[in-house]
Amino acid sequence: MGHRKKDFLVIGLGRFGTSVARSLVEHGQEVMGVDSDEELVMSLSHELTKTVQADATNEDTLKALGAGNFDVAVVAIGHDVHANTMATLILKEMGVPTVIAKATNPLHQKILHKIGADRVVFPERDMGIRLAHNLISSNIQDFLELAPNYNIMEVKVEKDWVGKSLEEMDFRANYGINVVAIMNGEKMNPAPRAENKIKAGDILIVIGHRDDLERIG
Repeated sequence: MGHRKKDFLVIGLGRFGTSVARSLVEHGQEVMGVDSDEELVMSLSHELTKTVQADATNEDTLKALGAGNFDVAVVAIGHDVHANTMATLILKEMGVPTVIAKATNPLHQKILHKIGADRVVFPERDMGIRLAHNLISSNIQDFLELAPNYNIMEVKVEKDWVGKSLEEMDFRANYGINVVAIMNGEKMNPAPRAENKIKAGDILIVIGHRDDLERIG
């Protein structure tokens, strides 16, 4: 079943923004990438639908780019909290239906919510690909903004886990984490049962405290 095509605006083409933009394009979406760095813009010009070198904190510039016509905007500016916040504010005032902003710390997260960001994310490891999947399916999961110090993570299964059931592994007791889904290639089991056995090549989607996740990851 195909997804309706949407128009995406990705502002900030650092590691996170580039990951989101590339993954959206891989899923057939139209993506405009914007960054103030000419080299970044040039390096992605052949991959994205359109790339523009521009100052995303300038309202007139964003209007000239037609930013208000996009279905979703991802503000992925990471190094400049002021620029990130201004871009988010302007995009919401322009009427972009869904604005997802990258936060650098909890205070920044609160500010972004107060000025109207629809979702705020802390990209742990690299959440770009998962975020892109969620944006395309119009199912922007709340797990992207968990309580402080709680995160979701993908874990590649280890050899000695293969063949064991989730019940045998008892991740909650042994690692302090919960398995919320299992992926294998394109297949996903979003509600694994205790008797489900772990197979080679599986990726476990787990949720837990950051300290516990770091031990297992």
